[in-house]
Amino acid sequence: MSHAPEKLPDWDTYYMGIAFAVREKANCTGNRVGAVIVKDNRVISTGYNGVPEGMPNCLDGGCLRCRNPGGQFKSGTGYDLCICVHAEQNALLSAARFGIAVEGATLYTTMQPCFGCAKEMLQAQIARVVYLHPWIPSDPDPVMDTAKKAEYERLISHLQVDRLDMHDPRATWAVTTLRAKG
Repeated sequence: MSHAPEKLPDWDTYYMGIAFAVREKANCTGNRVGAVIVKDNRVISTGYNGVPEGMPNCLDGGCLRCRNPGGQFKSGTGYDLCICVHAEQNALLSAARFGIAVEGATLYTTMQPCFGCAKEMLQAQIARVVYLHPWIPSDPDPVMDTAKKAEYERLISHLQVDRLDMHDPRATWAVTTLRAKG
């Protein structure tokens, strides 16, 4: 009796699955994000969000902003005091630290890159970004929000950006807005 062959995942699903595994190390109290940089169909770097190496992590009170959610810092404020490094930044910085070129690579991330990460990926010459969850910026100033959205769109227009339609079994753990609803 022969069995039907198993359907293997496509490459985007495969690499996002690796980003899920990387995300498990995220130590931020906000969104928990994993990123994987792939070049020539090989993983060349990974990153998750959290504090710089050697510092107490957010879950242990290492970041002032994360210690005061909803209290001292309203949603969308206090980012200049946040010491967390985003997953995409960590993946780019790890590649740089070990002398690995990322030009022309694809970056897989469990959350749509923020404004700052989009700039950094563009400057690092990342060719394509594949993300899972949308990034919903929170900014208390509607004028600034409109301007920031326009500039963000201008930035990402220089990257090939694709949203992956894939089930995330840990979405409510990883995404702040989903955690708040749950």
